[in-house]
Amino acid sequence: MSDTTVLVLDAPPPAPPPRLGELTGRARILHADAAALAERLPLADALLVWDFSSDAVRRAWPGEGPRPRWVHTASAGVDHLMCPELAASDTVVTNARGVFDQPIAEYVAALVLALGKDLPRTLELQRERTWRHRESHRIAGTRACVVGSGPIGRAIARTLEALGITTALVGRTERPGLHGPDDLDPLLARADWVVCAAPLTDATRGMFDARRFGLMQPSARFINIGRGPLVVEDDLVDALSKRWIAGAALDVFEREPLPADSPLWTTPGLLVSPHMSGDTIGWRDELGRQFVELYEAWEAGRPLTNVVDKERGYVPGH
Repeated sequence: MSDTTVLVLDAPPPAPPPRLGELTGRARILHADAAALAERLPLADALLVWDFSSDAVRRAWPGEGPRPRWVHTASAGVDHLMCPELAASDTVVTNARGVFDQPIAEYVAALVLALGKDLPRTLELQRERTWRHRESHRIAGTRACVVGSGPIGRAIARTLEALGITTALVGRTERPGLHGPDDLDPLLARADWVVCAAPLTDATRGMFDARRFGLMQPSARFINIGRGPLVVEDDLVDALSKRWIAGAALDVFEREPLPADSPLWTTPGLLVSPHMSGDTIGWRDELGRQFVELYEAWEAGRPLTNVVDKERGYVPGH
């Protein structure tokens, strides 16, 4: 048995624990829930954040005692675990980059088709047993602006282009084939589809607000599969209610689960889904396999992939 201890921050039931059987005899596996994390954190050489919606790491990390040399989160975003003490430490942080790219791109394409073809209204009319002929939008030939140039954003852009949508990709810095932040507002003003796939940082928090919704065309539709706090939700409700934009779809929210009394549930033209855009059948097994592969590299002293720039809050592009 290796002297290495891997601590798993478990997700609450009914989510299953990660399958780490391949590490049997190679590492000591400990488990903790959010309440026990602070006590067990000093025992760990590596931490697997399986409960990627919890902020327990951010709360427990500043405590006393040694800290893991490596933290891996089973998510693309790292804002839920990053704190100044972790950012300033020598601990390496990795994420689940690569697991969710194509599933999320497919989900965005499904939302574009559903909104463009008015499928939500079709389902409502079917439940009402009402025959009402309508016209829908042609998708090919429209324009999209995808905000966020990481693997998820790039996969979304490729998938939308396969539908015949002219797609502009906006990232942190301008380079060939990629627009910079200065181009965002003019692109929003021309886009039929605005897709937010940006990481959550101090610079991006609340980036989609009343001003940005006001720049969009009345026929535009907005989709957020990035992080909830990227959007000022009250401003989106207002924009949809006043018909500044034609529709929207949110898969992520400021508070999750979304409270039952949230106005988002009943906002006209808004599709709400429960943070599921990347969760295809077998996704947890894929996350477990990814961690095992990273562990094998870490144990052997090989460079890790998916290393997060802790100051920026994401894995830098290449």
